[in-house]
Amino acid sequence: MTEEKKDLQLEISVTNILREFGVPAHLNGYVYLRKGIIYLVKDMGMARSITKGLYYDLAKDCDSTVNKIERSIRNAIEVAWERGNEDTFDKYFGYSQRNGRNRPCNSEFMVQIADYIRLNQMATMTA
Repeated sequence: MTEEKKDLQLEISVTNILREFGVPAHLNGYVYLRKGIIYLVKDMGMARSITKGLYYDLAKDCDSTVNKIERSIRNAIEVAWERGNEDTFDKYFGYSQRNGRNRPCNSEFMVQIADYIRLNQMATMTA
């Protein structure tokens, strides 16, 4: 499979998962989440420095600021947590609003999804 096809497949996977969570596509945070998760899938080392690394790269790519990136992502996750699919949160995180837990933080949300995608990619490559 070519790199272009792999990138497209990755973008489709991330988009489908964000839709499954109920993240509204019209929010800026949706775009930042999608790009951020794709960055993490390609380089999980970025998970060690979300604020100073990933947010900075996103801000540069999206012609924005680190604070706006962080706030927009937080808002998108909050909206999905309040109005989205509770079963999806349960599936990926093992908890939801029903369990009385707070929503996942930005880094937890992005890293968990990126890790899920990476593990699925590795499983399909070995199968």
